[in-house]
Amino acid sequence: MDEEQTKIMTLEAFADTIIPGEKRSPDDHAIAGVSEGGGAVAAGALELLHDQAAGVVAGLPYLAASLNGHAQTHAAERGLELDGSLPAFVALSYPDRVAVVERLTTPGHPEKDGWVLLALFSNMAFDVAAHRHTVEALESGHPGLLAMGFTKPDADGLWRFAEYSYGAELAKRHPDTDLDTGSLA
Repeated sequence: MDEEQTKIMTLEAFADTIIPGEKRSPDDHAIAGVSEGGGAVAAGALELLHDQAAGVVAGLPYLAASLNGHAQTHAAERGLELDGSLPAFVALSYPDRVAVVERLTTPGHPEKDGWVLLALFSNMAFDVAAHRHTVEALESGHPGLLAMGFTKPDADGLWRFAEYSYGAELAKRHPDTDLDTGSLA
């Protein structure tokens, strides 16, 4: 397995640990398969991480290598044998992956900021599809937006809500609001 494949599998396994999803195929090792439906990987976590605007692309090889090093340490401490054909973090069981991530994101861990940042990108990919136009993400069946009940816009491309999103009117409508477009006239 080359460095790029190792990096991708490792980062996918990390994202899947943050927001788990279902395996893409029976031989998928990066996705643990502990949840139904798509998780962070299906939502595009790797696409977001590799977007230059994210500002983390240059650090991804280091993060993947470091995560595999932490996984090897974790396995050694617990007497676990890892499948040598897989990156170390990928070879861990899901509970062991969680244990490694918990350790790395615990307050006081010297590398905490980097791991929390990586976890935040996994969440952003799932929660808001930060790397995609919302309409395109919905049309492609984005798992996070669909799980949260995000609806498609009206035919004219604008979102309108028949009921208030919080179940109550939070403010009075401005008297100059155009009811068709929702904008001030």
